[in-house]
This record gives sequence, C-alpha cells and structure tokens, in this order.
Amino acid sequence: MFLPVRGHEKSGGTGDDGDEAGSGGGGSGIRTGRRARALRITGLTLAGLLVLGAGAAGWAYWQLNDNIDSVDINNALGDDRPVKAVTAPSPDASATAAPLPTGSLNILVLGSDSRSGEENRALGGGDSGGARSDTAMVVHLDAGRTAATVVSIPRDTLVDRPSCPLEDGESTRPASGVMFNTAYEVGGPVCAVKTVESLTDVRMDHYIEIDFSGFARLVDALGGVTVTTEEDIDDDRSHLTLDAGTHHLDGTDALALARTRYDIGDGSDLGRIGLQHQLVKALLEQIAAEDLLTSPTRLYRLADTVTDSLTTDTGLDSLGELTRLAQSLRDLPSDQVTTLTMPVVPAPWDRNRVIADEPEAGELWASLR
Repeated sequence: MFLPVRGHEKSGGTGDDGDEAGSGGGGSGIRTGRRARALRITGLTLAGLLVLGAGAAGWAYWQLNDNIDSVDINNALGDDRPVKAVTAPSPDASATAAPLPTGSLNILVLGSDSRSGEENRALGGGDSGGARSDTAMVVHLDAGRTAATVVSIPRDTLVDRPSCPLEDGESTRPASGVMFNTAYEVGGPVCAVKTVESLTDVRMDHYIEIDFSGFARLVDALGGVTVTTEEDIDDDRSHLTLDAGTHHLDGTDALALARTRYDIGDGSDLGRIGLQHQLVKALLEQIAAEDLLTSPTRLYRLADTVTDSLTTDTGLDSLGELTRLAQSLRDLPSDQVTTLTMPVVPAPWDRNRVIADEPEAGELWASLR
C-alpha cells in the first residue's frame, strides 16, 4: 500500500474549463480547452510554453529558447542505466505533423536551493557552492498520457550514492548511508539523476530543475497564490509567520512555505512535503484560473520568467521540445494526477533521517516502470 502525505491526494483543478470548452460546438473552443488542460497539468514548468500558439514573433522564440540551460545527461551516464520505456506514436497523429508520443514517461523535477546569483542568495542565504536539491519529485506519465503520478523523495532519505561522472572527466566517490540531496551537491544534475535511478531502478527520461528565484518570480508573475494552512507557522529558518487559515502569498512567502519544516508536524521533511503538495495544487489551480491565452504579452512574461530559471536535459532544452511534451498531455484530466511520498521509516541508527520502507517503496517504483 502506498502512503501519501495527508492521504491520497489528487492534484488541483476541477477540470471545468476543459469540459466547458470541449462541449462547445466550435473547433476553437475544443483547442482552447485542450490548451487549458495542458496549462493545468504542466503549470510549474510548462505554463509559458504555449506562447508559440499565441503567435510569438521569432525574436521572442529565440530569447525564450536561449533562456533555457541544459545538461547532456544521457551522454554523461551512457548505457549503464535502467531500461528505457518504449514510446509509441499517437495513432491519430496527422500525416503532415510529427506524431505525438503516448508512451509512459518519467521526469525528475528538482527544486534547487542554489545560492548562485543575487536573487537566490537573498532568498536562501549562503554561497553558490552549497547547492542541493531542496525538493525532488518523480513525475510519471502513464502510457496513453491519461493519468500521472507525482512521487516526492524526502531530502532526508539515506541512500547509497553511486559514483557519478564529472565534467572534468573525473568521477565522484560512491558513498553509503548519505542524505539523498547530497547527490546534487557533489555531482549536479547528472549525479541527482543517477542516484534516483539507483534508488528506484526507474529510468528518468527527462530532467527539469527550477531554482529559488525562479519559483518566487513564477508565483509573482501569476499574481500570487492562495493556500490554506491547517496550523500556525512561525519558522525563523524559513522566515515565515502565518496564522492557521487562508492566505494569499507572494513569491517570497510562497517559497518560504515550500521550505518550512521546523515549525510544523514533527519537524521532519515529511511535513514540508505535505506543504509542497498543497502549494503545487494551489499553483495549478491559479494557472488554470488565469486567462493567459487571451493575453500574449502576459503569457510571454510568464514564459520568460519560467525559462530564465530552468535547467533541463538536452531532450527538453528548446521551446519546440517542451511544447511537444505539453501537447502530448492535452487530454490528461487534472483529477487523474496523484501526489504521493515515497514510503519511508525512521532510520534505526539516526532518528532524524529516514530510509525507504520496503517492500512498499519498491512496489511503488515498480508500478512506474
């Protein structure tokens, strides 16, 4: 049995926008409904990509494309990896267009606590040498792209970190019983992907990373986000003070909420993950409520905000590739997105850390292959 934080959570949105558009008689309404669903499902990282459909000029495409940083993870890791799932083309694809993929897909999404740059230092403190993966989620898209599962990996999970290749041709040393989020610290995105694959035996088909400032600016570009907290929060480490209840947060406070852990629940990373799941759903609902498709200028600003703080693998490092992924999700209903946390138990030798709870964790990962 898979145990999510705060019960079996369904990702946000009611699906009403898509249903209303889809039930109309005009083809334009159907297309708008599909785009709205794509925004709702891929909101945190793909919301601005549909600027292409809004008639963006060539210079805008070039600038957004140039914003995206990428890492050649496939070349770095080679063939010593879990088996890659077969991606089948869409059976109803147009003969004049490249068929959209419909096979299952796994994407590692990281929220980096990088201190690189003035904005990130102001939001997180420290120096650029201390970057770790503050948030890690494996996003699994089912074959047919009709359902998705988002699994959070607690940063405090103790793992066996494999040897990872470095850009200078050297490799990191393997380590046993170390915190999961150190993989990013010692070896960047390549080591983060390799460590997740070692932990799960699931092939990560793609990688997406957004940093502190990018997340905060995304929330601000959306006009803030509304969340409801179940208990008072007064966390001097994340610099957040909130009474229990409903609040409309700006980007800085939303980021603080995503990082809060010491003043909620038992102070572990599991409580923070629960807040992150709540925040993700609130953001998806906010994006679904925005009428971005009727304002190319605002959509461009949002796309510029997202892509400027985005790092991907080389398979997703262009607007064309990201848009193609978004288009393949056009029929994915929001109520078929489930958020879970990898089953864990306290480590017997360190009660402040957790380890995978077997066999439940293994069964969960096996279901995503």
